[in-house]
Amino acid sequence: MRAFVFDKYKQAVHESDVPEPDVGDRDVLVSVVAAGVNQLDEKIRDGEFKAILPYKTPLALGHDVAGTVTRTGARVTRFTAGDQVFARPRDGRIGTFAERIAIDEADLAPAPATIGPVEAASLPLVALTAWQALVVKGNVKPGQKVLVHAGAGGVGTVAIQLAKHLGAQVATTASGEFVRDLGADVVIDYRTQDFETELSGYDLVLDSLGGENLEKSLRVLRPGGKAIGISGPPDPAFARAAGLNPVLRLAVSALSGKIRRQAKKLGVSYEFLLMAADGDQLRQIAALVEDGTLRPVVGKTFPFDQTPQALEALAQGGLRGKVVITGA
Repeated sequence: MRAFVFDKYKQAVHESDVPEPDVGDRDVLVSVVAAGVNQLDEKIRDGEFKAILPYKTPLALGHDVAGTVTRTGARVTRFTAGDQVFARPRDGRIGTFAERIAIDEADLAPAPATIGPVEAASLPLVALTAWQALVVKGNVKPGQKVLVHAGAGGVGTVAIQLAKHLGAQVATTASGEFVRDLGADVVIDYRTQDFETELSGYDLVLDSLGGENLEKSLRVLRPGGKAIGISGPPDPAFARAAGLNPVLRLAVSALSGKIRRQAKKLGVSYEFLLMAADGDQLRQIAALVEDGTLRPVVGKTFPFDQTPQALEALAQGGLRGKVVITGA
């Protein structure tokens, strides 16, 4: 089976012939029609998440898929051959940059009927990230003020729409006005404006950049507000939930110590989010796509043979929405 893998951390991906996936009793074998490309793919290849996501190499990358069910395990009850599905396979079982992938049925959902596989493949990781940040962790309510950083990116384009659907007043940092069409009420041009001097009193910030941007984000929150970071640093709650050993827990705690101290001093809080696969949440997201609430934004597509170029395009930045690979 054809797949794109990397052999060692920091090395480029290349095409390889890999074994067919093992299909367990609760697994669904999916023929890949399209696969989304995410920053997480690059972070894993670069070894950035090696401590908390320790994969063995060679490893096929890819965290998003839309495709067709070709076979199901003996105990699968929710899917049959021929179903059109989409998913973000759980950590430890990624590899959508391939012709086929076996996915736990709990991670799968029927693809939205109103969009094609390219748009469907663009959604799972970024939509689940936005959902878990705004709905699960953020508990966003009507009338609250939400700041979404990098509004033109994959997570940002979905998070703006979802926050607006939840009734929030939405600000975003972006370089283009097209984000207003997604529902942004306030657009801060990061090239010419400083969001810290323009914004204040926010209930929630979704930060995808980290570093100084995250520190500044704490200062635009109201007392009791919350910043959720998806680029890190990881926090102790994540380390506990991930079941990391005591040594790693201490290391993770140290990584986020500075930002957590800053947050406490300001009377706000910081939480790290590494989204989790969840087929039931994807079903709710699919319903929002089908009723027109959420609109996928695909910036560029590449054929399967050009998977390395797709990763490079994402790394270079400047694209709206998601990069998607087609025709595995």
